[in-house]
Amino acid sequence: MKKLLALLMAAVMLFAMAGCGEQKTDELLIGYTIYEPMNYLDDAGKLTGFDTEFAEAVCAKLGKTPTFIEINWDTKFPTLDAGQIDCIWNGMTISDEVKANCAVSKAYVKNAQVVVMAKDALANYPDAESMKALKFAAEAGSAGETAIKDNGLDANYTPVAAQTDALLAVAGGQADACVIDITMAKASTAEGTSYDKLGYAVELTTEEYGIGVRLDDAELLDAINGAIDELVADGTLDALAEKYELNLAF
Repeated sequence: MKKLLALLMAAVMLFAMAGCGEQKTDELLIGYTIYEPMNYLDDAGKLTGFDTEFAEAVCAKLGKTPTFIEINWDTKFPTLDAGQIDCIWNGMTISDEVKANCAVSKAYVKNAQVVVMAKDALANYPDAESMKALKFAAEAGSAGETAIKDNGLDANYTPVAAQTDALLAVAGGQADACVIDITMAKASTAEGTSYDKLGYAVELTTEEYGIGVRLDDAELLDAINGAIDELVADGTLDALAEKYELNLAF
């Protein structure tokens, strides 16, 4: 009897252990990087930002719990395909490469790739042609990196792990300029910020942001798009755009 009881207890423990680590059915795993004003840590160390609040609002509509997972942006698509996240939700520029690797939601925010450098140097570099000898930095695998290459600015280009690292490289003198999203440039170079001696003027591209899900996950994509429509209709997205000083794509 004791042996039978022990076997039953062991079976129960194995079943419980098998369940550990499995994704809950009401959970949405959201891949992000630190990128102000989309996803960043506030003074209390809490994740916040436009995309953070946007994702939370969509999850509320879908009856899901958002779980935010910081990812390596350069390997975002393999991470998504491996099931480590359910979606990429981090100010992702909609491009042909993005659409080839994931199913993309309707566009929700307008963006541009801009050149950031010392404010007192801006007047010397009015266009891409004048910048070709500069040392550039950008996040590996980002739209900023693509803009650098497309505009012939990659003769002295160094990829870095994140957009924040690109800004740090310029501030520290390792790079003359970086190319990042205008949304981040605006937030990061405002008066009183850590990078208020930097500025931007030249836009290399204009673009829009979208949310990426696995190519075969049409059900999730439809649900997210439906929730977006509701958040547009009830004014939630307008309020968030105003709060974070962004321009909606609607």
